[in-house]
Amino acid sequence: MIPLDEIRAARERLGDTVLRTPLVRFRGMDVWLKLENLQPIGSFKLRGALNAMRALPAQDVVTASAGNMAQGVAWAARELGVEATVVAPETAPRAKLDRVESLGARVISVPHEVWWQTMVDRSYEGVDGLFVHPVEDELVMAGNGTIGLEICEQLDEFDTVIVPWGGGGLTTGIAGAVKALRPDVRVVTAEPETAAPLWASLRAGEPVSVDYEASFVDGAGGRALLPTMWERAREVVDAAYALPLDTVEGAVRLLASVSHVVAEGAGALALAAALARVGEGIDERAVCIVSGGNIDAAVLAKILAASP
Repeated sequence: MIPLDEIRAARERLGDTVLRTPLVRFRGMDVWLKLENLQPIGSFKLRGALNAMRALPAQDVVTASAGNMAQGVAWAARELGVEATVVAPETAPRAKLDRVESLGARVISVPHEVWWQTMVDRSYEGVDGLFVHPVEDELVMAGNGTIGLEICEQLDEFDTVIVPWGGGGLTTGIAGAVKALRPDVRVVTAEPETAAPLWASLRAGEPVSVDYEASFVDGAGGRALLPTMWERAREVVDAAYALPLDTVEGAVRLLASVSHVVAEGAGALALAAALARVGEGIDERAVCIVSGGNIDAAVLAKILAASP
C-alpha cells in the first residue's frame, strides 16, 4: 500500500491548489458521493499530477491519457511553466482533448494499442521529458490518496468505499489512506463490463486480458492490468463489480436528476455499483467516488433523453 506518511506529505504539497471536495448524501440512503468532478479540471487527476510534478525539479513532461490525466498534467505544467505532451488514444472524447489543448499541451493521437504500449514503456519515441505515469507512479497514487484522508475526516463511520477502476492508481491511493485510518473498511472497485480486466483477473486468480469494447465510459476499464497493478490490487481490493453500460447510463441520469451532479461514465460507476449492492441486499454505509464530470455534451444529452 501507499504509506500514509506519503499521502499526508502529498496533502501538504498540494496545499489549497486542489479543492477539498464535498461529501454529500445520496437520496437519503446510506450512500455518500465524493464529488471529485468539482476539481478545477473536472476530475480527481489534478491531485496526482500536481503532486508528482511539484515533488520533482521543474521540467518538460509527457503522459499517456484518454483525457483526465492529460488535463491534470497540462494544468500543472502551465502552473510550473514547463511544456507538456500528451499521447492520447484516438477514441478519447473530443471535449477532453479540446480542454487539454486549451491548457497549452500538445496532443498526439494514436491507436489504442500504441497508447497502451506508451503506458507500459513509460515513453513515446521522439518525445523527451519526464514521463508522468497516469497510474503506476507512487507520487501520483499518493496525491490520489488525499481523497481518502478527506473522506475519513468528513464521515465518522462508513463500511465501504467504492472506486472506479481505470488503471488502479485512484483505488490504490485511496486505499492507502482509508485502510490505514479505518482498517475495517472494505474497498470495492467498479468497471464497465465491456472492459473489466480487474473483475476478470480477480475471478481467475491471476492477471488476464479481456475482450475490450470502447464505450462512453472512457475513463475506466481496459484490455488488461498494467504490469505492476495486479499485486497492488490483490493487496487492497475486497470486491469488484463489472457493470452493464445501461446500468451506468442509469447512474448518470440519477446523478443529474436527483443530485444535480454531472458525471462522466467513469464518474457514475461507483454509484451504479452501490445501487447494485443495495439490490443484492448488502446493507452498508458506502462512499462513492464520483471521479470526474468531463463528458461530451452530445453523449450526456443522449443519455438524459433516454427512457429510464
